[in-house]
Amino acid sequence: MNGQSQKRWVKPPEAKGGNAERNSVGSSKARSTEHRKRTTGSSTTELMEWLVARPNMEMAYKRVMANKGAAGIDGVGTDQLHEYVWQHWERIKRELLEGRYTPSPVKRVEIPKPNGGKRKLGIPTVIDRLIQQGLHQILTPIFEPTFSKHSYGFRPGKRAQQAITRAREYIEEGKRWVVDMDLEKFFDRVNHDILMERIRRRVKDERILKLIRKYLQAGILEKGMLKASVEGTPQGGPLSPLLSNIMLTDLDRELERRGHRFCRYADDCNIYVQSEKAGQRVLKSITRFIEQKLKLKVNQEKSAVGRPWQRKFLGYSFTSRLKTTIRIHEDSTCRLKRKIKSLLKIARGRDLEGFIRKTLKPILRGWTEYFKCTQSYSVLKKLDAWMTRRLRLLVWRSWSRAKVRLRKLVMGGVDPQDAFKTAYASTGPYRVSNFWTVREALPWQYFHERGLISMQALARKRG
Repeated sequence: MNGQSQKRWVKPPEAKGGNAERNSVGSSKARSTEHRKRTTGSSTTELMEWLVARPNMEMAYKRVMANKGAAGIDGVGTDQLHEYVWQHWERIKRELLEGRYTPSPVKRVEIPKPNGGKRKLGIPTVIDRLIQQGLHQILTPIFEPTFSKHSYGFRPGKRAQQAITRAREYIEEGKRWVVDMDLEKFFDRVNHDILMERIRRRVKDERILKLIRKYLQAGILEKGMLKASVEGTPQGGPLSPLLSNIMLTDLDRELERRGHRFCRYADDCNIYVQSEKAGQRVLKSITRFIEQKLKLKVNQEKSAVGRPWQRKFLGYSFTSRLKTTIRIHEDSTCRLKRKIKSLLKIARGRDLEGFIRKTLKPILRGWTEYFKCTQSYSVLKKLDAWMTRRLRLLVWRSWSRAKVRLRKLVMGGVDPQDAFKTAYASTGPYRVSNFWTVREALPWQYFHERGLISMQALARKRG
């Protein structure tokens, strides 16, 4: 299970005096089937038993190990999880079943936002991530059927590209104005009582309800100071995305009741209407619903009514033509360029092929995979050209002396006289990287042979 051995995440039943538990559970396939039947049934009064059951926790263990992640306040990482569970699981299991388990506070970390500022994350301890993942697995079959088809975030079988495609369909229907709503610090402002009331509608096991509230109120350790959690569901744990969808399902139902065309991805919601006046009316009324009924706050600075091609949704935008097409928003390409530039700075002096294959290629492939539903490939073509020029600049700088540059250019097929003029040019390296002589010596194919991929070609293939 840990990639190195076949050890179980808890002690084998034989070590506890027999194989009764293994026989009662049966095969892996039978366990999974029975687990699905139980968690999707109408009775949810014995969910704690299914939370701590071996098939559920083994599945959670595999997921936590695959996701890796940073250690919590106790400093225990995923590489130590197997040993920790081996030693402490029987006590933890007993405390869970008796409703006595107390989660540890989360560790506060901050990561930069794409548009500036900091996003606050709460990192649970690895054992709490394991339990939260187990909770996520038994609660998802219960709540998933209650979610709206217009909700695309953090759900099995749903993804951002589906939301973008659906948005384009709304625009082509004539809904050429969008109410772009942004919830201010959503994960930090969730009202615990309102959230728990919505969970209680479907979950009857008081131990599970008590455990979820304990996670909500576990506290936050920031700069050595423990702060109480009076509201919010800190981002960073496996349970927060599911809780966010549970919290915002009432918003989805209200929008459906009013007959609106909308797409929601977590706390990002776009509502498509036919006129600016209608958009302003919807923005005002839905803001009132969110703030009065859900006790959340709408970010007035980021929320607005506008044309879809003037707004950004999940990194995408649209064209203004009568036949709407999906395009990549300028901010998304700028973010990628900034990231690549920072990587190229630390790549100087390193093995070029190793850098391209191990560092650059996975980033470009992942980025292109996310934006594969774009219908405007000119942006990707320009990005390919920009990427190639940046790599030429990296190589040109690595040829630090004029004699080396002259020799390399000639080896690349450039006429010696032209190569001499380029090698001894007083022009800055960035401008030289676009000289025809350098482009001839270092064509795109040169970098492709060392692992570089064409984002345009990859997007066309997968789109």
